[in-house]
Amino acid sequence: MNNIKNIAMASLVCLGSLAVDAQVAPAIPSDPEIEANIQRWLKKMTLEEKIGQMCEITVDVVTDFPGSKNGFKLSEAMLDTVIGKYKVGSILNVPLSVAQKKEVWASTIRQIQEKSMKEIGIPCIYGVDQIHGTTYTLDGTLFPQGVNMGATFNRALVRRGAEISAYETKAGCIPWTYAPVVDLGRDPRWPRMWENYGEDCYLNAEMGVEAVKGFQGEDPNHIGEYNVAACMKHYMGYGVPVSGKDRTPSSISRTDMREKHFAPFLAAVKAGALSVMVNSGVDNGMPFHANKELLTAWLKEDLNWDGMIVTDWADINNLCTRDHIAETKKEAVKIAINAGIDMSMVPYEVSFCDYLKELVEEGEVPMSRIDDAVARVLRLKYRLGLFDNPYWDIKKYVKFGSEEFASEALRAAEESEVLLKNEGNILPLKKGTKILLAGPNANSMRCLNGGWSYSWQGHRADEFAGAYNTIYEALCNEFGKDNIVYEPGVTYAPYKNDNWWEENTPEIEKSVKAAAGVDVIIACIGENSYCETPGNMSDLTLSVNQRNLVKELAATGKPVILVLNQGRPRIINDIEPLADAVVNVMLPGNYGGDALANLLSGDANFSGKMPFTYPRFINSLATYDYKPCENMGQMGGNYNYDAVMDVQWTFGYGLSYTTFQYSNLKVNKTEFIDSDELVFSVDVTNTGSVAGKESVLLYSKDLVASSTPDNIRLRNFDKIELAPGETKTVTLKLKGSDLAFVGYDGKWRLEKGNFIIRCGDQRIDISCTKTKIWDTPNR
Repeated sequence: MNNIKNIAMASLVCLGSLAVDAQVAPAIPSDPEIEANIQRWLKKMTLEEKIGQMCEITVDVVTDFPGSKNGFKLSEAMLDTVIGKYKVGSILNVPLSVAQKKEVWASTIRQIQEKSMKEIGIPCIYGVDQIHGTTYTLDGTLFPQGVNMGATFNRALVRRGAEISAYETKAGCIPWTYAPVVDLGRDPRWPRMWENYGEDCYLNAEMGVEAVKGFQGEDPNHIGEYNVAACMKHYMGYGVPVSGKDRTPSSISRTDMREKHFAPFLAAVKAGALSVMVNSGVDNGMPFHANKELLTAWLKEDLNWDGMIVTDWADINNLCTRDHIAETKKEAVKIAINAGIDMSMVPYEVSFCDYLKELVEEGEVPMSRIDDAVARVLRLKYRLGLFDNPYWDIKKYVKFGSEEFASEALRAAEESEVLLKNEGNILPLKKGTKILLAGPNANSMRCLNGGWSYSWQGHRADEFAGAYNTIYEALCNEFGKDNIVYEPGVTYAPYKNDNWWEENTPEIEKSVKAAAGVDVIIACIGENSYCETPGNMSDLTLSVNQRNLVKELAATGKPVILVLNQGRPRIINDIEPLADAVVNVMLPGNYGGDALANLLSGDANFSGKMPFTYPRFINSLATYDYKPCENMGQMGGNYNYDAVMDVQWTFGYGLSYTTFQYSNLKVNKTEFIDSDELVFSVDVTNTGSVAGKESVLLYSKDLVASSTPDNIRLRNFDKIELAPGETKTVTLKLKGSDLAFVGYDGKWRLEKGNFIIRCGDQRIDISCTKTKIWDTPNR
């Protein structure tokens, strides 16, 4: 047991851990006034006060539940215990587990802050998971989920969405949001795949940076009155559990961890992210909450980052109760704090404070570690301006829930929905078309929003999102109610104990009968809402009921349009050939139905592209950046490798109502070294008859390397809008070092040799003339 404890507490020396250059510039410039204030507090605070600042408790603990029958009410007695006695510095989560009006939020947080300032003189910091707009503030603006925002390939939309979310979050006096999510969604079995920006590390990094800047503004030391602190999550490698199940172990190579999974966090920290939440899982036997190498060396020391690390839900206790690297909860606290955790999301008990005090007094946790953690907590609070304004007048937030914000959410939804198939140009549908609308997702706000929407599992969305349009309501508005026949055929069972997958006895015959009087059938299929571990499943194949519905509707001979409304790709290889058109709307939020109606009618044009690889077969999961040996097929002689990439739709794929032609791909230099800037330009022409937006994606392929190179890698992108016949020249820049990779020895390296650069159907060859190997952990 002692050996296990020592390993967990130690900074592991392995392939990714290299000497840190003492001259690494601070990720966030230090503010002398803030630092002086922190030091004054550290000198006068008691040990109990310091430890309290490192503790985060859920609001349930301080809620008067008997009083909540007539609305939410805090318990003064529990506030006396939690804040008065234990000096707890942070509270999180949602009162009564459901979204509240901004006035309730403001009143609640004011009461907490008045107590904290009276008892401690230090403001509390309140945190909430507002991951796709104001998901826990009623009447605010919900944006599409992260996977949809990735599909837009539009940086400006992501930043604007975060700005609006920050504004509306701040309207409830909430200063801290647990977003953005930049886990890589590289395994479609994983139930949280829809929370991030897709499978690619560069896309997640770019969108993560935009979200951080949108949430926080341009000055991380002085968060403005309309901004909040971002919290990057979940650090890191959360999206590739070996089993595909949530919070189960991963087995990530050091090269992939450094080169891919770390990349979004590295970029966001350099962009000023103020806090990071840790991955709940275990990698190669080591829980992330116990990994000093990743928490302290990679994140804090290597990047010279002075931000704060918070745990995920109960994950210090899990080191004992689940992961068994500690015999007791007290020992778990020791391991995690010494590894680099600054704040513990306990979340139901204050025993953390007692355990940590004992550990300090016993010399098991050094006072220097306590002071460092508390300094990081106080620094976050100073940067948010909470000492001067622990709460504020919410009347100034006059744009809350405004038409201006709604139009941005609608635009994001329109740019995120992906047209995957359009045989015979069946779309757009002409006005006056008689439509049969079927499927369990056709008339549900819950399905459009997914989890983290008004409630954790999203199951109360229909109750609170009645002002918005389901797909059925939106199509009635767009095509006329008389032209829409709604007969679902398959429906989801009422909510009970997270039974999101359960369906009622199908009534497919009713849909089939209704098809006789229509011109076209739209089948809205996919998933009900779920979140985290309750979303675990063992078979990605779409339900039998839904597939039978599509098969029997197709047998009527009427054209079928499939609308896929789901948080992850569900296997549909047997029904996709039956469809004339396929639209993947994923989880587009409250305005997703309106967006779909606009797109189906041609009032808007499709421009979304797939942010992940859609699998064709249940046992053949892949990502676009696969290794060459994964796509070999027939080798010489009679030996069949039987390793062929056969996917339903590829990363970056997406159709439009117009066509685009690429030409004239150029680069400023065809030979380069690591320090060079490569400037690529390509002409893109709208060769169709309607205006359209095009995501211009730049890929690289390393032909030969000392470690097997990826098949292809996304290196840059831009999104443009073109009128019919219009041509624009798109410029995309790279540094030579952007083409480096992490070698088997754990070092970044750019090797002499040849690369292919692709953009659309264009190709250009470039060559690195000099090998560069970095001695620093990051380029």
